[in-house]
Amino acid sequence: MKKIISYFSAAVLAIFGLITLFLSTSVIFDLFGMRAKEGNYVLFVVWANFIIGILYLISAYGFIKYKRWTFKLLSISAIILIVAIAGLFLHINSGGIYETETVRGMIFRTVFTIAFATGAYFLINRRKQKT
Repeated sequence: MKKIISYFSAAVLAIFGLITLFLSTSVIFDLFGMRAKEGNYVLFVVWANFIIGILYLISAYGFIKYKRWTFKLLSISAIILIVAIAGLFLHINSGGIYETETVRGMIFRTVFTIAFATGAYFLINRRKQKT
């Protein structure tokens, strides 16, 4: 059962990571006219998402191989997202332009990352401590 959960977690992280990388790269490099479609994006949030996308892909590998560093990597990802949210709120409070969807997306991504970090802790780290 743990193997199924591990592979499912890895698949979800990999898919989410690939989508995140595609979207953030498209905005950063203006591929497919994505900047115009995104509206009032906040560049440091896009860069944070780009970094997180890479970390999600590495974490997916960690889930498959039951690597203890998976929890640490996802925890670092959560910290990066929390810092990005704090920066986003500072940006908003200083009168910066933004999309409401960005706030919702960042909150979802942070909760998603914390949930997977917690899953990695209980699935991998706790398992290795018992052996």
